[in-house]
Amino acid sequence: MRHGKKNIKLGRKTAHRKAMLANMAVSLLEHKRITTSSTKAKALKIFIEPLITKSKNDNVHNRRLCFSKLRNKVGVQILFDEISKKIADRQGGYTRIIKLGNRLGDNASMAMIELVDFNNIYNNNSSSKVIEEPAAESISESSTE
Repeated sequence: MRHGKKNIKLGRKTAHRKAMLANMAVSLLEHKRITTSSTKAKALKIFIEPLITKSKNDNVHNRRLCFSKLRNKVGVQILFDEISKKIADRQGGYTRIIKLGNRLGDNASMAMIELVDFNNIYNNNSSSKVIEEPAAESISESSTE
């Protein structure tokens, strides 16, 4: 029985899996959005959400805990300086996984994982502006023709 075993093995040995997740986490922190396979995205979500929660309380101990997982000084700096300020009022659910379909070469299911607060498409204010502006332009273009 697999009760209480939450890490996804990904067909890799422990050291390779930890290094891969650390690299993917740093890429996610730097670029705010990455595309990967669905299984890796789910494993990355489990890996990075506790680190983002730790970054809310900025002290030396939490920085060292995050550094021991991320193994990248720049990644820790981005996490504590930039991301923690943006997600300070959020209780959890810092990442979003969006399924993209299947990869052409091996038909693996692909997904995009992104940080929720850094996406401008799903914000209420910007989405209403995006919808209104093209409609206004199309009306003015049709009246001039």
